[in-house]
Amino acid sequence: MKRPTQQDVAKLAGVSRATVSYVLNGQTNGRVLISEETHKKVTKAIDELGYVPDASAQALRTGNTKNIGLIIPDMDNPHFWENADGVEKEALASGYRLLLSSMELNIEYGEELFKDLARQRIDGLIFTGQLINRSEKVQKTLRQFQKRRVPIVEITDSTDLDNHLDRVSSNYYAATQEVMKHLLSLGHRQIGFVHGVQAPFLAEDRFLPYQECLLAAGLPVVEDLNIRCGTTIQDGYQAAEKLLQRSIRPTALIAINDLLAIGVMRAAADAGLKIPQDLSVVGYDDIPFARYMVPRLTTVSKDAVGLGREAVKLVLARIQEPDRPQQTFTLLPRVLIRESTGPAPRKS
Repeated sequence: MKRPTQQDVAKLAGVSRATVSYVLNGQTNGRVLISEETHKKVTKAIDELGYVPDASAQALRTGNTKNIGLIIPDMDNPHFWENADGVEKEALASGYRLLLSSMELNIEYGEELFKDLARQRIDGLIFTGQLINRSEKVQKTLRQFQKRRVPIVEITDSTDLDNHLDRVSSNYYAATQEVMKHLLSLGHRQIGFVHGVQAPFLAEDRFLPYQECLLAAGLPVVEDLNIRCGTTIQDGYQAAEKLLQRSIRPTALIAINDLLAIGVMRAAADAGLKIPQDLSVVGYDDIPFARYMVPRLTTVSKDAVGLGREAVKLVLARIQEPDRPQQTFTLLPRVLIRESTGPAPRKS
């Protein structure tokens, strides 16, 4: 069935196409008076025909699409859902729509996503993840966006500002120092680390302070107490299995995110260990599941929804002031001590 046009609406309402356009856009610049009766005729015709304005044509006329693009690294991790939730909430409140894509932790696919978005008309772009930012192909695409003066905001844990992008930044470094202080104060000396990332340089804001705090406490960094694995709950489970089979078993395990920590907790339960009596567990991100685990998971929160909201605010501010200096919003994470950490078990 043919899609109804403004001309069809005008014919049914008995008015000119220009009048339909004025009613739809709500703009007459004071030159044309639209009576209430005419306005009702046009809106009734729109409803009867099911007319929907062409977004592409409107974008060409107004210069904006009311679309903001968002690329997240992983659709499986609830932490990034919360980022997207914050972006969408703030975008909708400001009259914008969200175009969401996930690169599924695949750098080549991520590069194609950026290229696809570059071909579309969007009013702003938000992306998250250090991995994609290190791709030269992505950097080339970002430069194309910048030439078109499309606002770009990065949600990041990096302190590197060389790309001149607006950014929302939250770094786990200081929070990890607090986590280590907490575990050491509970008597833990065999502290393992589940490092489930796609690339070695990721999660350095957790792994480096973990190592530094051990050394500062006079403890060695034992290589086989930290293990690199994949990014899924199953990967966290298998990593914990290996660590818990050591002759000297760890009394505490830190996982770089809550998803992996949930796998760790399941592996401990399957090994007949109680949390936190036999093993303390810490995660990061404070995903919703963390608050409802048994026991509740000790974790570190970045307020992912808040980060998403702030990213949209930076995009909208850049739309209003294209030449403003680079902006950075910094949010400090909070350590949330819950039930999954407790005193180190006594030696038998």
